[in-house]
Amino acid sequence: MRRSDEPIYWGLFGAGGMVVAMLLPVIVLITGLLVPMGIMDVETMSFERVHDFASTWWGAAILLVIIALPIWHGMHRIYHGLHDLGIHTTKLHHYVFYGFAFLVSAITVGLLMVLVLQ
Repeated sequence: MRRSDEPIYWGLFGAGGMVVAMLLPVIVLITGLLVPMGIMDVETMSFERVHDFASTWWGAAILLVIIALPIWHGMHRIYHGLHDLGIHTTKLHHYVFYGFAFLVSAITVGLLMVLVLQ
């Protein structure tokens, strides 16, 4: 019997769904409404403050979670959504969708490491 790697993807899918449901509405509210409308101080989202936040280990970890997990969630949803549309998925689809999610995650880790280590 062959072992499946599907539990790993389901775990990342679930974690990404939690981030999308719980954290992204707050981020959109702050960056899309409160700051542009002047309800929150514009200095809250200044480059210097965001850069200082991203340059810390915990800030980089938070940004990694906010960027990478929703990508895994979306790619897993699209991959399994193809089946609902009647498109038979192959190993190529598997590698394309999960490979893209891995690539985005790896690039995010690399960029955040550059910020933290400088």
